[in-house]
Amino acid sequence: MPEIPRPHGAGLGFRRDLIPELLTALKSGLPQAIQFFELAPENWIDMGGRHAHDLCQFTERHTFVCHGLSLSLGGLTPLDEALLRKIRAFMGRHRMPLYTEHLSYCSDHGHLYDLMPIPATWESVKYVAGRIRQAQDILEQRIAIENASYYVAAPINEMDEPAFINAVLEEADCWLHLDVNNLYVNSVNFKFDPVEYLKRMPAERIVYMHMAGHHQEAPDLIIDTHGAEIIDPVWQLLDTAYSLLGTHPTCLERDFNIPPLAELLPEVARIARLQAAHASRSARAA
Repeated sequence: MPEIPRPHGAGLGFRRDLIPELLTALKSGLPQAIQFFELAPENWIDMGGRHAHDLCQFTERHTFVCHGLSLSLGGLTPLDEALLRKIRAFMGRHRMPLYTEHLSYCSDHGHLYDLMPIPATWESVKYVAGRIRQAQDILEQRIAIENASYYVAAPINEMDEPAFINAVLEEADCWLHLDVNNLYVNSVNFKFDPVEYLKRMPAERIVYMHMAGHHQEAPDLIIDTHGAEIIDPVWQLLDTAYSLLGTHPTCLERDFNIPPLAELLPEVARIARLQAAHASRSARAA
C-alpha cells in the first residue's frame, strides 16, 4: 500500500457549508493554495448517504487530518475508548495520517460544551500524559495536542502554560499542534508575551499549526469564535512563529459566519505566501 501522505503547506477546515463550492472546484482542480483539509471526526464518523459520498470524493484525492473536539484529555471520566476505535477505523478508511486533540477537558459526567483549562500541576502532567498514551495505544499512532484558548485560569497551578505543555509532551511522547490564534487570545486575556511563549515551544514536536479569527469583546477580552477574518497581530505572530520554530503545515479554521469560498481563499493563500517566503529565506541561509 502506498504511504499515506502527511499534510504540508496551507490547509482549510472542511465544513459542510463549503462542500457545494468545493465540489464544483474539484472538477477543474482545487485552488493551488489548498494543500490539505482538516475535519472534526465526531461530525463525520457516523455520517452516511450523500455527505459520506461527498467526503470520499475529497479524501480519495487530497490529504485530510482529524482534529478532535470531545475526547476530554483532562477529564475525570474514563477516556471514550469506543469513540477512539471509531476514529481509528474512520482514519484508516479515509487514509488520514494524523489525529490531534485539545490539551483541555470538556466533560464532567456530561459534556460541558466548552474547553476548560487543566490545572498546571505535576499530578496533572502524569494524569493527562497517561490518557494521551492510552489514546495513542488505541489509535496505534502518536497524536498531537493543541494549546487551547480559555477565559478563566485553573484554580491551582505549579507552573506556567509553556512549562506544562512541554512537560506533557515529554511525559506522553506525543506531538504538538500549535494554535497561533489561541496563543494570541490567551496572551491578551491573561496579559503575557506571546513571543516569549513561542520561544519555549519545542519545534521538533510541532506537526502543524492553526490560524483563525476571533471576536474582540473588550480591550482585554477576546472570544475565540473562528467566525471572522484573521487580524494583523495574529498574522504577525504566525510570521514570528515560522521564524522561531520553522515553517510547519498551517490550517485556516472558520467554523461560524462561513463566507463563500472565494472570501476564504485569500487567507489560505496568505498562509502559503508566508510559508514560501520563510522557505526561501531558509534556503538562502543554507
